[in-house]
Amino acid sequence: MFAPRLAFIDVETTGANPVVDRITEIAILRVEDGELVERWSSLVNPGIPIPDNIQSLVGITDEMVADAPAFAELAARVRQLFADCIFVAHNARFDYGFIKNEFQRIGERFDAPVLCTVKLSRALYPQHHKHGLDALIERHGLSCSARHRAMGDTEALHQFAGIVTASFERSVLDMAIVKAMKAPSRPAGLPEGVLEGVPEGPGVYIFHGEDDLPVYVGRSVSLRSRVMSHFSSDHKGSKEAKIAQHVRRVDWRVTAGELGALLLESRLLRELKPAENRQLRDSEGVFGLRYDAARKRGPVLVRESLNGLDPLAGDALYGAFRSKKEADSALREFASLYRLCPRRLGTEPWNEGPCLAHSAKRCAGVCAGKESLAEHDQRLLKVLESLRLKRWPWAGPVTIREAHPESGRLAFHLLDGWCVLGSVEDEAALAALIAAAPPRVFDLDTYRILLRWLDTPAGKASVSVLPRAPEATP
Repeated sequence: MFAPRLAFIDVETTGANPVVDRITEIAILRVEDGELVERWSSLVNPGIPIPDNIQSLVGITDEMVADAPAFAELAARVRQLFADCIFVAHNARFDYGFIKNEFQRIGERFDAPVLCTVKLSRALYPQHHKHGLDALIERHGLSCSARHRAMGDTEALHQFAGIVTASFERSVLDMAIVKAMKAPSRPAGLPEGVLEGVPEGPGVYIFHGEDDLPVYVGRSVSLRSRVMSHFSSDHKGSKEAKIAQHVRRVDWRVTAGELGALLLESRLLRELKPAENRQLRDSEGVFGLRYDAARKRGPVLVRESLNGLDPLAGDALYGAFRSKKEADSALREFASLYRLCPRRLGTEPWNEGPCLAHSAKRCAGVCAGKESLAEHDQRLLKVLESLRLKRWPWAGPVTIREAHPESGRLAFHLLDGWCVLGSVEDEAALAALIAAAPPRVFDLDTYRILLRWLDTPAGKASVSVLPRAPEATP
C-alpha cells in the first residue's frame, strides 16, 4: 500500500457546499501495513432536511437519519480512526472539506495529510480522460456493494489502491503519490525538509523571518499538521498568506500535553512579541478595582496593580484588566444594566448636577439626590461580585500530570492559587520543586488558561491535591 497507515473515507452529504451543507453518512476503512484493521460506518443526523434530489440519488432519507447520532457524537471515533493516517478519498477536497467544517462547528480543529485518488488515477493512467469513481469501477472491475453509499464507495477505493500497488513499480507509484497528495506550498525562503521534520503531538511552534526575528507563535496538539496548514493552498485569509511569505525558519518546542502547550505559548508571546500575533495591551499593567467607601464624590473605584500580587492574600479587589478602556467598558455595561451612576463609577467626569445618564433615565439618580450613596453603592457592590477572581478550588497546591502516549514525554505542573509555580519532567524533579516552590505571583494570562483548563472534566481529572505547607511565622 501507499504508506504504513491509511484511512479510506467517503461521506454522503446534503449538498455540495461544505460550509452550509452537512454530512449524512460516513464510512472509514483503516489500513495498517497493507492490512484492513478497522471497518466503520455510520449514518449521521445532519440537523437539516435532505433535499429531495439528494434523497433520490443517494437513497438516504430524512427518516433514516432522524435517530442517527449527530457528528459531534461521532467526532471522537472519527479522530481515532484517522490517528497517524493519510486521509484517502476520491475527489478528496470534497470529503476533507466536509470533515474539517464539521469539526470546526463543534469547536475543534482537524488536519491530516490528504491523498486524492482522482489525482492518483490521473497520474498513473494519463491515457484515460475519465477518472470518476464510476469510470474506475468499470475500468478496473471494482466491486461496489452500494454505489453512492459511503461504505460501498470506500470499499471500491480500497480495491483500487490494492490494484495500483500491485501494478506499478514503487518508484512510479511514489511519484504519482506525490502528485496526489495535498502537499503544501513552501515559502521560497524556507529550507527543504524543515516542515517534514516537525513532529506530531502537542507543542508550540515559532516562525522566524528576516534577521531571525519572530514572526508568529502558535500552538497545537498536532504540531506537524498545524504547521503545514499554514502553507497550504486553501488559505482562508490574507493573514495566513502574509505569515507564509515572511517565514524563513521554523522552530518548535514539544510538550507532553495541551496544558503545557498553552502555558508555553503564553510565555513565548510575552517574551518574543512576534510581529503577526495580536499584541497584548499591557502598557498600563494589569490591575483590579478597589472600592473606597470614604470617597463621597468622584470615582468610588480605585485602580490597584495586580502585578506581583499573591492571589490568595486577599479578596478586596474586583476584576483583572489590562487597560482603563477595558475596565471602563465593563463598568459602562454595569451602569446601563443596573442604573448605576457613571460619575460615581468614574467613567464620566465629575460635575455638579445630574449626569447625562440620569437625563436619559439610565441612572437611578444618586447624582441628583434621588438615592443615597449607600443605596447606590450597595447595588454596585452586589454587581461587582461577578468580577471577582474565582476562588482557588483547593485548600492548597496541586499538581497536574500530562503524558504523551506515543513519545512517552511527561510533564508535571505545580499550581497554587491560579499560579504556575513550575513545570518539570519527572517525579524526582517534582519533589524538589515542591520542597522549594517559589512564591505565588499573579499573571492574568495564566489565570485565564487555568480557569478554562480546570473547568473541563479532563482538566479536573488530571489534578492531584498536595497539602499546603504551613505559613512561616515572623
